[in-house]
Amino acid sequence: MKLYYSPGACSLSPHIALSESGLPFELVKVDLRAKKLENGDDYTQINPKGSVPALGLDDGSVLTEGPAIVQMIADKVGGGKLAPENGTPERYRLQEWLNFISTDLHKSFGPLFSPVLGDDAKQFFKDRIVKYFAYADKQLAGKDYLMGSQFTVADGYLFVILSWAERMKIDTSSFANLNAYKARVGARPQVQAALQSEGLLKKA
Repeated sequence: MKLYYSPGACSLSPHIALSESGLPFELVKVDLRAKKLENGDDYTQINPKGSVPALGLDDGSVLTEGPAIVQMIADKVGGGKLAPENGTPERYRLQEWLNFISTDLHKSFGPLFSPVLGDDAKQFFKDRIVKYFAYADKQLAGKDYLMGSQFTVADGYLFVILSWAERMKIDTSSFANLNAYKARVGARPQVQAALQSEGLLKKA
């Protein structure tokens, strides 16, 4: 499998999932502005949407959209290691988290990366993000991970979103559960490996 990624982008979520899975994969870096690969190839020939992530499969097909990709990775591993088994109530809870992270949190961050959006508009989205973080913080009370004691692909996704909060100067200091959770996920060896391979680990 080939994961098309851009360092620190939402493609870090499936990168973490792949690292945790133990499955063999190759990383292919994408210049999102130029829509080019490092060898100069046109990325839109692989993913016409022009966004990351995209996962090139062994049969030559390409899967896009992070929540779909991470569930495929989890299902390839099987055994409930990275996601509850299909058809179980727990699997639908996982999908609930993936949809919340994708449609509420992730999409609220999009405008903050815009160079043309005014400060007032950006503050609106920051306030919305803080409200969603407050919800996640409450849900994490007494839990190691979103689904309880076991790490799942949803945790890798939320970890990536939380890493954006620091970049965007969103204050999360009041969310003790969320901050402990971020540190817990970030300390996982395979998460560290993904961060290091994207050049995202801070030097001591």
